[in-house]
Amino acid sequence: MEQQVRLRPPTNKVDPRAVRYWMTSEALSNGVVAIVLAVLAFLIEPARFWLLLALGVVLVIAIPYIIVMPLWRYRVHRWEVTDDAVYTRTGWLWQEWRIAPMSRIQTVDTARGPLEQAFRLSSVTVTTASAAGPIKIKGLDHELAADLVERLTEVTQANKGDAT
Repeated sequence: MEQQVRLRPPTNKVDPRAVRYWMTSEALSNGVVAIVLAVLAFLIEPARFWLLLALGVVLVIAIPYIIVMPLWRYRVHRWEVTDDAVYTRTGWLWQEWRIAPMSRIQTVDTARGPLEQAFRLSSVTVTTASAAGPIKIKGLDHELAADLVERLTEVTQANKGDAT
């Protein structure tokens, strides 16, 4: 008889460097918006007041977000791989718990953008036949991610499920 896999809290945290990565990523994104508004305010004198007001609003919202969001995500994001399933918990305000039984896994991939490479981080994507889409584990140490992909590949190849 097949053992039933239950949704439960995963135990592993993402790498602590993910906090700095998320902060840097958000600072770069919001920094581009702030720079564009500042340049436009300098160039377009009739709209200067409104552009500077928009810049102020962006900064008032972005600065706390850049500080709080990564710390909160670090507290929430969890992952775990057992012989039976991959468990994840992600989100910020809206949290999502996902489970992928090993018998349902179709592919396992890693991705490392330039900023992730700078922080020696990687993301692992576990694709299943689920309509909810793939499970993504972001913010892993790049060596741990490579080991995880290797382990998942071995376990899923040994599993006799049909991955559908």
